Amino acid sequence: MMQKKIVIIGSGESGTGAAILAKRKGYDVFVSDKGEIKDIYKNKLIKEGIAFEELNHNYEIIFSADEIIKSPGVQEKFEVMKKVREKNIPVVGEIEFAWRYCEGKVVAITGSNGKSTCTSLTYHLLNKAGLNVAIGGNIGISFAELIANGKHDYYVLEISNFQLDDAITFKPYIAILLNITPDHLDSYNYEFEKYIDSKFRITMNQTADDYFIWCADDEVIKENLQTHTCNATQLTFTLNNDPHNSAWIEDSTIIIQFNQNRTTMTINELALQGRHNRYNSMAAAIAGQVLEIKSETIRESMMDFKGLEHRLEFVAKVHGISFINDSKATNVNSTWYALESQSYPVIWIAGGVDKGNDYALLNDMVKQKVKAIVCLGIDTRKLHESFSKQVDLIVNTENMEDAVQMAYRLGKNGDVVLLSPACASFDLFENYEDRGNQFKQRVREL
Repeated sequence: MMQKKIVIIGSGESGTGAAILAKRKGYDVFVSDKGEIKDIYKNKLIKEGIAFEELNHNYEIIFSADEIIKSPGVQEKFEVMKKVREKNIPVVGEIEFAWRYCEGKVVAITGSNGKSTCTSLTYHLLNKAGLNVAIGGNIGISFAELIANGKHDYYVLEISNFQLDDAITFKPYIAILLNITPDHLDSYNYEFEKYIDSKFRITMNQTADDYFIWCADDEVIKENLQTHTCNATQLTFTLNNDPHNSAWIEDSTIIIQFNQNRTTMTINELALQGRHNRYNSMAAAIAGQVLEIKSETIRESMMDFKGLEHRLEFVAKVHGISFINDSKATNVNSTWYALESQSYPVIWIAGGVDKGNDYALLNDMVKQKVKAIVCLGIDTRKLHESFSKQVDLIVNTENMEDAVQMAYRLGKNGDVVLLSPACASFDLFENYEDRGNQFKQRVREL
């Protein structure tokens, strides 16, 4: 019998993970990338004996595939995908491919904002409870590579809309939908409905034995549940005092109630502060209760969790000015939360590649909190147009060193310099981590 041939388009974390899993499952595997393959992934492919090409798509090889696995960064509008679709070769995503070989239970987390934090917090909780659990997906190691590297009882996965777009039979035991706000609209023809549809794919295959945890305060989710099928058992969380939910707040106490189990803690006890983190904590705690983790463990996990790098990360205080790295804020809503959680005057470093942002959402928050804006990016017109009425001082910079120096000069004792770009990073940086690391490096040099 001939070996089935799989071609993987795109060689990042996802593509390389899919290639490793496919190779170990006995497929004939080839990886094709129009760009350069990073050394970290090239070395993995070489080690596994996987054939690959970079800076090129060899269509003869691609069209010889029995199945194609598409990396989440590869868009349907790319020439390679148009040609593949013309040939009617079956296409799946890496999450879908990995799911075929998954024997554990999946807790999948999506949303426009907060998913990395919620995923890490949920993993922390399961790990603390002594469960055999792995974390990955859109954060850390790809789902496919986790599956290739050994069996776990539970997989806590951050899942992006692009990963959901290529899911077909993927069915998490617990699906968490934190929120839906306009993001990545440039990839959806600027149609918010298409992006919403994408997010709801997380629950599309769930049955009554599965759980769908969602935010009752999110009007977009609430409204769209009417038109999207959901067969799972639904559990909700809210910041209001409304015991119809599985988690709610009474005075300043968070209450999580599932079946006969009840967990309580005060807002001030949470390791992660700020309104958005109450949502993250509630969602993770409900998942913990579904998995019958002891209340004591849930409470402890919520109280001792260390936050993520590049997400409202305190860097240093220089001459009384606090520097905070929120480079992971690549959309407007993320930045809204970052500004909302500040209680001192803010010098805001913003800008980058605009994904179709509507800055009007930030107007009130900027007016209330921001004393100066330092624009960091190649094209900063939209920031000027959006905020010139709210803020007297807006300056342009084109590299991180200048941005940090300028913010430092504008600040005084008691101010906060907040890097929270509200944009993607690809105009000046490799990714949001590179942007955050450069920020921290420049702050330390002050």
